[in-house]
Amino acid sequence: MKPPRALAGRRRALAALAAMGLVVAAVIAGHAALERAVEARVAALREPETSRVVEARDGEILRAFAASDGRWRLEAEVGDVDPRFLAMLSAWEDKRFETHGGIDAQALARALWQSVRHGRAVSGGSTLTMQVARLLQRLPTRSVAAKGEQFLGALALERARTKPEILSLYLRLAPYGGNIEGVRAASLVWFGHEPKRLSAGEAALLVALPQAPERLRPDLHPKRARAARDRVLARMAELGLLDAAEAERARREPIPTRRLDMPLLAAHAASEARARAIKPGGARGRLRLTIDAALQSRIEAYARDKMASSPKPQSLAILVADHTTGEILASLGSPDLFDEGRQGYVDLTKALRSPGSTLKPLIYGLAFERGVAHPESLIDDRPTAFAGYTPQNFDSEFTGVLTVRRALQLSRNLPAVELLAAVGPSRLVERMRRAGAEPELGSRTLPGLAIGLGGLGISLEDLVRIYAGLANGGVARPLRIEADAPPGGPAAAGRRILSEQAAWYVTSILAGAPTTAKGPPGTIAYKTGTSFGYRDAWTVGYDGRHVVGVWLGRPDGAPVAGLVGQDSAAPVMRDVFARIGPPVRLPGPPPGILSAAGSRALPPAMRRLRAGGPTALADAPEIVFPPRDARVELGLGPDAPASGASDLSLKVRNGKPPFAWYVDGHLALRGLYERQAAWRPSEPGFVEISVVDSTGAAASTRVFLQ
Repeated sequence: MKPPRALAGRRRALAALAAMGLVVAAVIAGHAALERAVEARVAALREPETSRVVEARDGEILRAFAASDGRWRLEAEVGDVDPRFLAMLSAWEDKRFETHGGIDAQALARALWQSVRHGRAVSGGSTLTMQVARLLQRLPTRSVAAKGEQFLGALALERARTKPEILSLYLRLAPYGGNIEGVRAASLVWFGHEPKRLSAGEAALLVALPQAPERLRPDLHPKRARAARDRVLARMAELGLLDAAEAERARREPIPTRRLDMPLLAAHAASEARARAIKPGGARGRLRLTIDAALQSRIEAYARDKMASSPKPQSLAILVADHTTGEILASLGSPDLFDEGRQGYVDLTKALRSPGSTLKPLIYGLAFERGVAHPESLIDDRPTAFAGYTPQNFDSEFTGVLTVRRALQLSRNLPAVELLAAVGPSRLVERMRRAGAEPELGSRTLPGLAIGLGGLGISLEDLVRIYAGLANGGVARPLRIEADAPPGGPAAAGRRILSEQAAWYVTSILAGAPTTAKGPPGTIAYKTGTSFGYRDAWTVGYDGRHVVGVWLGRPDGAPVAGLVGQDSAAPVMRDVFARIGPPVRLPGPPPGILSAAGSRALPPAMRRLRAGGPTALADAPEIVFPPRDARVELGLGPDAPASGASDLSLKVRNGKPPFAWYVDGHLALRGLYERQAAWRPSEPGFVEISVVDSTGAAASTRVFLQ
């Protein structure tokens, strides 16, 4: 008597044979019911949901996200996989894949006959197309009804898809143990690399595992996995796909005994890119970023090592960009995404913090651009009050008279505030916004002089935007991280935040050049900053191509004793530049530079800053809105709304009320004690606006109304 297991196997084989017979008979007869059944399944075909993959500029995976069902199922095409694996797969699973119509009757009849004869499965009869049909519909493997459905699904696939498309579906869906599906995910998890290049042993293991993915899992059953792999290798040697020596070398390859983590580089940037890309029906596909994977990997390894000796919750953020193109090359929001002690889940490249002294270069650049000062001009570093605001230097000491160049290199606070008073805080904020930055001014409607010393909120990303503009000859290009979606329109060319000459003056100072009388200023220009209370340490630097921003501090904003930009952040910046590669030399001076080896070489009017003194500058009226050369939309002209034009807001700071406002030389408003007023224009175009206070002091601006 046959044992029960053999009888059961024979019964299943006979039932499957009967199911196949019915389908084959229907095909031969051209039965209309079969045609309708196949067409219904063609209409029901759906592409499987795959994991969203974020890639670096060269296609290397930065980060992958599991599909909605929790499975790692990565997009894969035939061209993504080692050709030898494809040859071994076809030889092992379906050698007539290219010629059959979805059902290989010869192979199936042989498999069924062997099952009937031996009472168990000796060889498989399913084609790759049938396996794809089963995987797409999640059909059980031991059901007669499911087998019939599998046959119909295979016919539908062959009718609706090309052979490469069917093979690509298998490459995405084949099970490899646990929640791993598809050859890409399997290669990354078991071998730590893409399947584009596979050793003979790796290819054989990937061919074998889908036969029984849980029973053969190499991390759980390494002996079984090895035996299955070796059977594949032996068969490939018999077929001549591998020579005997290569097959023997492949058998000596170790079996992976642990499951590796999926790639995780630029974790915050990848997560944000995925969030921007998600939309209805958009769960498939790859996102490519401008990130340089090799550089990102070096910086992340460095950051983890650097912070290992720093107490929690101190953290670190780094951003690297190409200022000539605006491409972000590396982005580190925290040293470790999963380090809860450092709040690693927070992207600190986007956190709003006090910038300390890092805005001073832009203040000085505005002063150079407007002719207020030259790098060799003399300026006072002495105790001064600015309309009740009395800033102090970081070291609480004063150096007296020094050049503007040395004042910036030494990061003296009083000269910076004096220059900011001369150019206007509103102008500083306007240039920051022109660079693409979004400074947070808090509840203040108008910026004050304190913003020059860090009295606002700004992110590391925005500081890099500003410094990229300084580095790029005064033109700030939009920072971008999505490689396949470059910005369009006029903004792609960048916006000028400083004149070319003013930007070069700033660069020569930050690079340590002693005067403007010599050529190229050096290799790296940088500025440090420390926020009030030692909460934030900054350094932003640039060479002829790259700009590097560094922030250190606590994510919760609490003070850190001894946290100073020069001591803490500047060494990190230098280490990052060392990991980028050889620095690109900074450019030489542009035309129009006033070369001077000292203040005596300047025209008399520029030798020493003399704008009436800081107190006089602070007391004189200054128009803070509208800013000079602004274009203000008021609804004027032929396309004006039916409701009519809006009023132009007028704002003055300092000066002694009452105020009188003039437009193009004609009195518009008078006797105003408020510092804010409104005037309604009648037509578009340029207008000159002036304000005069009760002492006769005046200020003016020119704007375009539209």
